[in-house]
Amino acid sequence: MHTDLAARLIDPATLARLTTLADLDPGLVVDDFTAERAAAALAGTEVIVSSWGCPPLDEAVLDRAPGLRAVIHAAGSVKHHITEACWRRGIQVTSAAWANALPVAEYTVAAVLLANKQLLRIREDYRTRRADHDWQAAYAGAGNYRRTVGVVGASRIGRRVLELLRPHDLDLLLHDPYVGAAEAAALGARAVELDELCAASDVVTVHAPELPATRHLIDSRRLALFRDDATLVNTSRGSLVDQDALVAELRTGRLNAVLDVTVPEVLPADSPLYDLPNVVLTPHVAGSLGGELHRMAAAAADELARYTAGLPFAHAVRREDAPRSA
Repeated sequence: MHTDLAARLIDPATLARLTTLADLDPGLVVDDFTAERAAAALAGTEVIVSSWGCPPLDEAVLDRAPGLRAVIHAAGSVKHHITEACWRRGIQVTSAAWANALPVAEYTVAAVLLANKQLLRIREDYRTRRADHDWQAAYAGAGNYRRTVGVVGASRIGRRVLELLRPHDLDLLLHDPYVGAAEAAALGARAVELDELCAASDVVTVHAPELPATRHLIDSRRLALFRDDATLVNTSRGSLVDQDALVAELRTGRLNAVLDVTVPEVLPADSPLYDLPNVVLTPHVAGSLGGELHRMAAAAADELARYTAGLPFAHAVRREDAPRSA
């Protein structure tokens, strides 16, 4: 956890708003609730504003925070710090996951559209030729018109991706075990089984949560179903894809990939994913980056304003939804 996280996350206008809403100390950023300074603060805390790197709020921590009533998470998933002890004690929880979903969806849509345009292959081809060429003949199959895009997971991000892709002339497929045909149609997609999606799509983009059941959801068998020259986009979690199997396919040149997440999160320096010409590899930056962080801080301020006014959170996290969240 960065000790300067508050300075990165909160713009001056939002900081001023937060400090008028509550007795908030933006300089108190902790990654260890047992530290003396943190322990002293917990004793009088009613609301915790958390973000990435927040340590778990377990029974021992909650015992030192008898007045804690709410956690406002200025980031995405709460799985790593909201424990069963929080739910048992009735602590209210809200997350800015909706705000963090927006840039992830934008990154994904850009990746999908550029993948169908065969950007990587054309870039390498042009770099090699450095001359005029009949690009129309060479890339007769490129472009987004009537191409098929498969979305795996109707999560908050998956739904936003579908929304942003709808204006384009694409055939949208959706696989989500909790979404039926009618709901998928309302989202602008056709509900299909995952094998069919993998086999029929020009681009497959992954937006399912990280769960034991979703580990290696895209495995060697399903990668073999992909069309030649198809692209896999993963902005979810690296564990959802069998990375060794993917690397094997990518080395043949048969498939392409846009990967913002990997296993491990920072790959070793000798990983082939850094150098393969058919891979776009980024360091988990599809979510809020730079100025986009301020949107999450503003969302936290909005929720704090609702709390101080005695209103329910607009983006409450429910206990029953937590196991299926990202």
